Amino acid sequence: MQYGVTIYINDSRAIAELTREAESAGWDGFFIPDAIGIDTKGFPASPWYDPEITLAAMATLTERIRIGTFISAVTRRRPWKLARQIETLDRLSRGRVILSVGLGAAEHDGGFYKVGEAMDLKTRGQLLDETLAIMAGLWTGKPFSFTGEHYHVDEMTMLPPPVQSPRVPIWVVGVWPKEKSMRRALRWDGIIPQQYGATPDQGTASPDKYAAIKKYIEQHRDDPGPFDIVTGGTSPAKSRKQAIENVRRYEEAGTTWWIENIWSHDPEAALKLIKAGPPRSD
Repeated sequence: MQYGVTIYINDSRAIAELTREAESAGWDGFFIPDAIGIDTKGFPASPWYDPEITLAAMATLTERIRIGTFISAVTRRRPWKLARQIETLDRLSRGRVILSVGLGAAEHDGGFYKVGEAMDLKTRGQLLDETLAIMAGLWTGKPFSFTGEHYHVDEMTMLPPPVQSPRVPIWVVGVWPKEKSMRRALRWDGIIPQQYGATPDQGTASPDKYAAIKKYIEQHRDDPGPFDIVTGGTSPAKSRKQAIENVRRYEEAGTTWWIENIWSHDPEAALKLIKAGPPRSD
C-alpha cells in the first residue's frame, strides 16, 4: 500500500513547503482539492487557490513524492486546456502527477451554479467521459480527432506528451454499487469509491465494502494492467499502533492507497501530523 496526504490549508506557499516535509517524512503522495468557491449553506465563503499553479510550486520543491488533485471537477474545465496544464505539470515533476477526477459537488461549488455551468448529473457525466477521452487522446502526442455531444476536436496534435506512458494516471470517483459509475472508473487507472447515499459525516466505508469492490473490479475490468483502489480518512486513534491497525485492515481488503485527510487549517498543526509519517504496517 502507498500513503498520501490531502490537506485543506488555504495557503499555496505553505502547501508547497508542507509537500517537501511530507516527502522527507516518507509519504508517497501529497494531494490538494480543486474548487472555485465552496458555498455550503451555513458556512461563510472561504479562501481557495488555483490547484495547477500550486502543484507547480509543489513539483519544484520535491523530487520523489507523487502530487495531484483530490478531486478535480473536470466537468467545469475545457479538456484541451486541462490536458496541457497536466502535461506541463507531469514534465515539471518528471512524471509524478496523478489526476483524480469526478463530476464535482455542483450544489456546493459556486464554480457551477453561480456561473451557469451544467448542473444535472447526466450532462456532467457526459462531460466527464468526453473530457477524459480527449485528454487521453491528446496525450498520445499524435494527431487526434473527437466528436461528442459537447466537444469537438479537429485533428489536433499536442506536443510534447506527458512523461508518464501511456498517460498520466487518472483516478475516477466510482459510486458503489451504481453500475454506470463503477464501469466508468474501471476504464481508467484507479477508483475512488463513494458509497451510494452516504453523507460526508458517515466517514470511510468499512473494509468489507472495499473487499466487495475489489472483487467487482476483478470480475469486470478487462485491462490486466495496474489499477488503484483508493481509500482514506483520519487514521490517528488512541495510539499509533491502533492507527496502523485501522489502516492495515483496508490494505488487507485490497486497497492500494490510503489518503490521510488533514483538516486543520493551521500549518503548524498540519506539519506535526505530517512529520509523524504514514501509518505503515511494515
